[in-house]
Amino acid sequence: MDTPDASARSREELPRVLSATNALAIVVGIIIGSGIFLVPHEMMAAVGSAHLVYAVWITAGLLSLCGAMSYAEVAAMRPRVGGEYAFLHDAYGPLTAFLYTWTWTMIAKPASIATIAAGLMRVLGTFHAFAFLDRIALSHIFGFSILWSQLLAIAATWLITALNIVSTRDSAQVQTILTWLKVLMILAIAILCFTSLKHGAWHNFATHFAAARGGFAGFMVAMIAALWAYDGWSDVSQMAGEVKNPQRSLPMALIGGVTIVGALYMLTNAAIQYVLPSAAIAATTRPANDALRLVAGNLGAGLVACGMAVSICATFVGSSLSGARVPFAAARDRLFPSVLGRIHPRFKTPWTSLLLQAILSTILLLAIGRFQALFSLAIFSEWLFYALTAATVFVFRVREPNAYRPYRVTGYPVVPALFILAAIVLLGFNCVDQPLESTAGLAVILLGIPLHYLFQHSNATHPKAP
Repeated sequence: MDTPDASARSREELPRVLSATNALAIVVGIIIGSGIFLVPHEMMAAVGSAHLVYAVWITAGLLSLCGAMSYAEVAAMRPRVGGEYAFLHDAYGPLTAFLYTWTWTMIAKPASIATIAAGLMRVLGTFHAFAFLDRIALSHIFGFSILWSQLLAIAATWLITALNIVSTRDSAQVQTILTWLKVLMILAIAILCFTSLKHGAWHNFATHFAAARGGFAGFMVAMIAALWAYDGWSDVSQMAGEVKNPQRSLPMALIGGVTIVGALYMLTNAAIQYVLPSAAIAATTRPANDALRLVAGNLGAGLVACGMAVSICATFVGSSLSGARVPFAAARDRLFPSVLGRIHPRFKTPWTSLLLQAILSTILLLAIGRFQALFSLAIFSEWLFYALTAATVFVFRVREPNAYRPYRVTGYPVVPALFILAAIVLLGFNCVDQPLESTAGLAVILLGIPLHYLFQHSNATHPKAP
């Protein structure tokens, strides 16, 4: 028999308003940000040849697909709000779930949103009409000067937060429109490059960059860049409790989304390589921009800038929409302050969690010169929890062998094991290559342990009213 508290919870769950198309657009829209326009430079500088760059893209894509397939089984089996939080809670208990929520809410997601907002301002700054963004808007504020770019990034953050508070369905529709618009723009960029008879040459695929880092270290640096470009596919799992027919929609969104993104990434990289030789790609921080400028002049460069702006906006909406579901779910389980578990009485959205997310992102945007260190240390924690979440496939297979599974991982147990192994290798390399950031990331996670027990003690001292 349900308790009164359980009955109240069931009446106040977030409504399932997202279609399979919305879920697919969230995956594609969040993954494809500015990365595909920028990381070909880092990858070429690391490995030095086109065939190795494609080897990295394919490997990173397959690893991301392995992760998506692993998540798909658990998400279809447990379609709850909070995604990774819910999986970790059910598999390992409240402490692991709290550590994930603590890291995600206080560091990883606000830093990610701040990075997206700042990146949007940098792209807009390439247009003459937005030249003022680099100027000082407010000076001598607590000893700091605030640029117009910071103010507009904060305004954009709150505008999108307001949209997400007012309507999850409308936010998802905006996300869907922006996502398919960005796909069309990527295809247009590829067509312009491949139809350039004057500047394009298949010989460019055989060129090399002699000063590349090379070796295993170079391959891993390129792999990290590629995986960063693929990052975000897991975010749709946090919306699992709001997706219609989740048993079918979530596997389709996760697996189909990563597959679509992989194809678009390979196409875009090939288009850039068709126009620019390897040395030119390694020498420029904006290879897509340079390729289109060469093919179509300033109009082509403007198209890339528009494509990046639209792409970042789609990522912005989806990332903000999904991010607040983690502290909301934790608050509903009394692992986080209960105020974050409130649902807006009119809009039926987790409005307090969205507000907290916007506040923390604003703080990081005001400290724009320092927040990038937080983003770097978040990489360690993100991949640690990716591995732990993928491992829940094994936990639930052993613990609940007869449970209904609408989707089963193809290639089990090899597919999830490969993803977990890749995450361990990535974490190990990151510890060796960036020991300070990795140590800081681990310290942030460990700081959550005493906080968890303090919060549990507080709950025990002040029990929830019946």
